[in-house]
Amino acid sequence: MLEGKKGLIVGIANEMSIAWGCARVCKREGADIAVTYLNDKAKRFVEPLAQEIGAPIFTPFDVRDKAQEDALFAEIEQKWGKLDFVLHSIAFAPADDLHGRVVDCSRDGFMAAMDISCHSFARLAKRAEPLMRDGGTLLTVTYMGSEKVIDHYGVMGPVKAALESTTRYMAAELGPKGIRCHAISPGPLLTRAASGIAEFQHLMDEATQRAPSHRLVTIDEIGELAAFLASDRAKSLTGDVVHIDGGYNIMG
Repeated sequence: MLEGKKGLIVGIANEMSIAWGCARVCKREGADIAVTYLNDKAKRFVEPLAQEIGAPIFTPFDVRDKAQEDALFAEIEQKWGKLDFVLHSIAFAPADDLHGRVVDCSRDGFMAAMDISCHSFARLAKRAEPLMRDGGTLLTVTYMGSEKVIDHYGVMGPVKAALESTTRYMAAELGPKGIRCHAISPGPLLTRAASGIAEFQHLMDEATQRAPSHRLVTIDEIGELAAFLASDRAKSLTGDVVHIDGGYNIMG
């Protein structure tokens, strides 16, 4: 589906990451993948994965670091001269703010969560736009805590709601250029980011019990969806929040 396409995937932390499942499937479908890692501590986990898929671009990227952002997109421009899709799969909130009530969240904590988890997607879109001369796809990862109150999800609920709204507005603004935007909403999965949420195992157990499929989605299944959305087969789709959770979201 993706033969000849060039993609940037941001958010691989280890082999359990949703972003890794997406990178692996997109590579299988023919895409060349640029892979980033957060810092030197993360590099030792991500580098073997980047090597596994033969990533031609492998570089550090903290979304708060403008110099790293400039270097990343300069390398993409120099090596490829274009970009066909971007996957943004990062989220963060300070632990003290994440584990408390939304009304108790500090201003700095709320702003950090919004900047890293939401506004960074818009920044990536702005940098990718001039490289998507023939159109492209911008993907991000959300969670149903944006739509419904999920115990212990806290401030990430409002932040993910903002991310989904940002996705819709970007879809409307970039659509005339052939650039499509989607938010992928998986069910609960034990990823590095999810491990910071209190009682997350309970969320996974509940999803398994209540979802019509009675099982959790896998990172490779999410990758299959991401690859389809990034392909020319999905050209008529944009602005959606696409649930992939075995039907869990439809249950009352």
